[in-house]
Amino acid sequence: MRKGLNSSLKICVLAMVLASLCFVCSCKKSEPGPTKAPTKDAGKEVVKAPANEAVKPAGDMEPIELELPKPMFVGTPQDTKVDNLEKPLGRPRAPFLAPKGTKNVADGKPVSSSDEEPIIGEIEMITDGDKEAADGSYVELGPFVQHVTIDLGTVNSIYAIVVWHYHKQARVYYDVVVQVADDADFITNVQTIFNNDIDNSAGLGVGKDQHYTETNEGKLIDAKGVKGRYVRLYSNGNTSNDLNHYIEVAVYGKPAQ
Repeated sequence: MRKGLNSSLKICVLAMVLASLCFVCSCKKSEPGPTKAPTKDAGKEVVKAPANEAVKPAGDMEPIELELPKPMFVGTPQDTKVDNLEKPLGRPRAPFLAPKGTKNVADGKPVSSSDEEPIIGEIEMITDGDKEAADGSYVELGPFVQHVTIDLGTVNSIYAIVVWHYHKQARVYYDVVVQVADDADFITNVQTIFNNDIDNSAGLGVGKDQHYTETNEGKLIDAKGVKGRYVRLYSNGNTSNDLNHYIEVAVYGKPAQ
């Protein structure tokens, strides 16, 4: 009887030991690890590109091809105290993106002017591709408000216009206004895409764009795809004298659909 009792007792003790071991193991498995600090992307879905695939820019866009002339500042820049003058960027201008196939549609195109007999140069030099500020590369028009008009030959979607006035000195040209139209008389579908005439002295309306200092980069105007055949640019003297100068005008676009 005692032998049977002892055997039963041993079995009970062994069962209790096994149960204790199982409980300890289960506690270790369910013990939570150290808590990580939340990241700034917590709660956001993060999508990563495949490691072997380059990230492509959105849309069908590419930088326009724009060759710049060499800097030509001579002497110390004047202290141009001009109202509404933009501050220098202090670094090269970022590339301008436009739809693929965009090019300078003004290259070699005919040009007319309000001053039919320039003081210096020939009107056709404005679209000859020469952007340098050296002597013999610019056109000098008379004083007061003058304009030049480029005939693109057909209606184009225009994405950017770049104009180089005389940039051998750090000067500012007044009343710079740029318009696009469907006809040479600027009656049909006239659209103003730039105007820094702050007092309407050119008679084309008060502009809200800023004056700017001429550099070898030229002034790039975002035309936002406006459609037109003719491009007209106005100016009204500068901080050095009353005359108007043009070196080159480039119109970046493609035939309108």
